[in-house]
Amino acid sequence: MSLNKSALAFAGILLATTALGTGAALAQAKVAIVTPYMAQPGTQFYVEAFQAVAAENDWDVNVIDTAGDVAAVISRIEDLVVQNVDAIVINVDPTQVAAGLQSAKDAGIPVFGMDAGADPLLVTNVTSNGYAMAAETSTYVADRIKGEGNVVLFVFDAFPPVQVRGVVADAVFGNFPDINVLDRVTPDVSDGGIADSRAKMEAILAANPEPGSIKAVWAAWDQPALGALQAIEDAGRSGEGIVITGIDANPQAREAIAAGGNFEASVAQDFAGIGAATAEAVARVLAGEEILQSVTYVPTKLVTAANAAE
Repeated sequence: MSLNKSALAFAGILLATTALGTGAALAQAKVAIVTPYMAQPGTQFYVEAFQAVAAENDWDVNVIDTAGDVAAVISRIEDLVVQNVDAIVINVDPTQVAAGLQSAKDAGIPVFGMDAGADPLLVTNVTSNGYAMAAETSTYVADRIKGEGNVVLFVFDAFPPVQVRGVVADAVFGNFPDINVLDRVTPDVSDGGIADSRAKMEAILAANPEPGSIKAVWAAWDQPALGALQAIEDAGRSGEGIVITGIDANPQAREAIAAGGNFEASVAQDFAGIGAATAEAVARVLAGEEILQSVTYVPTKLVTAANAAE
């Protein structure tokens, strides 16, 4: 079953439960989603699934994209407090927007993380287990290169769900004395991350021209992995067997993995499931329930050439 079909089934269950449990109490609830990352495919899937559940509950949903401007999220939250919305959902590092979250708390407006990060000012953060996903892909790389060689890491420490993946990768590779982290790259994600990752990988390849000088590329999400793949192919170095892994298993990554080239593995996050589960959390709180879990995890799955087309 594909990710989208799973998400639709999951959303259907949530629609049924919320319709039974909340009814008119949530009719016309005003809910806002604020994110600087709408250029990322995963965020788009979160939002679409959230909106699907919201539509069935007759919520008025306002999606606010600050287009890469994290600081602007604070002022947008403050605007929403003035508008007296019923709930706010964020997809950004909560520690970077604490002033806005505090204003919402002071106004009694619940704020939820949708693949954001755990924080006392959030009701709960709905996400995938970044530690587990990074452990799967980094150990995959270590095993494939037989525990030795130079590895390039693409990370993004500014966003907690991605930052924790880099921490785990550092720990895994650091446990292999013959694996050397050649470079730890933070790409520009303003255009999605592929173009700048490609440019940075081109520079790394140029600085390490000898065949076999780079054994693998570990990326904390798929866009850098795809950019690195393009750079490796354009440099005529596909035949060296450079192993590439990502995280997210977005459609473009699945296609590359299924092709059987350098991009060998990713981890499928159930983006739509995260969006739907966030909407369920909002529904529960608006119905008067207290959520005790600071983090709510949605299951993931390793994707390789063997199951990329599923």
